[in-house]
Amino acid sequence: MEPPFILVDLDRPARPSAGRDQVTVAVARTPREVTEEFDILLTAAPDPPRPWVSCADPYATASLLRDTVARHPAACVTLAQVLRMGAALPPSDRLVLESLAYSALLAGGDFRTWLASSRPRTPRPTAEPVRVHRDGERLRLTLDRPWVRNAFDAATRDALCEALEVAVADTTITEVHLYGNGPAFCSGGDLSEFGTTRDPAEAHRIRVHRSPAALLQRCAPRVTAHLHGACVGAGIELAAFAGSVTAAPDTLIRLPEIEMGLIPGAGGTAGLPPRIGRERTAYLALSGAPTNAAEALRWGLIDTLDPSPGIRASGSTRELHRQARLKSEQDAQVPR
Repeated sequence: MEPPFILVDLDRPARPSAGRDQVTVAVARTPREVTEEFDILLTAAPDPPRPWVSCADPYATASLLRDTVARHPAACVTLAQVLRMGAALPPSDRLVLESLAYSALLAGGDFRTWLASSRPRTPRPTAEPVRVHRDGERLRLTLDRPWVRNAFDAATRDALCEALEVAVADTTITEVHLYGNGPAFCSGGDLSEFGTTRDPAEAHRIRVHRSPAALLQRCAPRVTAHLHGACVGAGIELAAFAGSVTAAPDTLIRLPEIEMGLIPGAGGTAGLPPRIGRERTAYLALSGAPTNAAEALRWGLIDTLDPSPGIRASGSTRELHRQARLKSEQDAQVPR
């Protein structure tokens, strides 16, 4: 089997060929147009155009990426393949592809090794993980588990889906605002639930059936995500689907899944590439490096900086569903 990592120096004439089961990283002193397909492109030039990533020492960064691929070859190669294939798929199918790959890695030895080595975590649920408030045409949704920095558990996923289903069904809602209560917007998937689903095939079915990302895709032009603090994993993966993303200066973005033997599983491989390209998405995921708000703004991962985002909301999802049902019944009674 060929090595899972290839480094291509674009400043040299001789270039190795890459296969589909390898992660290909290219480096160059100056960014340029390239005809070949690379998974990541690195340059020392400041503020290069998309898809290039600027770093102080491209060769040192490439070496770190090589080490990551060596430690987690299955997850890294799978990520590269999903991003390449996803570029040719409709947006909804990209989510299905990601979920299939994620479930395959859940059954892999790399994830099981990480799971066995991680310290046990006690679930800390709440009766209402998503606070909902409607004010006329505006719908405010707030992730409300601040004691775990809004870690995204199954209950939060289901509650967010219920609220977003209202937004999708009720077209009189013209604005949907997504917030996180407490010191962070969302610290990613709740680690207390990792590995609790023993059937990866069933996990895939649930992930596709109950997908906040898929619902956000359907109402994206009306959605604004308000980020602050940690936006890790699902925290940025879901926010990227919003038609508008605003962030406080303290926002810090990171994709940590590769070190667990996984790839982003909340929609990251579908939501981030339209904003920043698949190459920069691959870099964020393979490096695991934090990205601050200023860099995210330059890349287009966020749209505006807001020094004082609001982070609270309240209300009942059940009441919103009741209002949406009444609106649907009224519409059905209007002659067409």
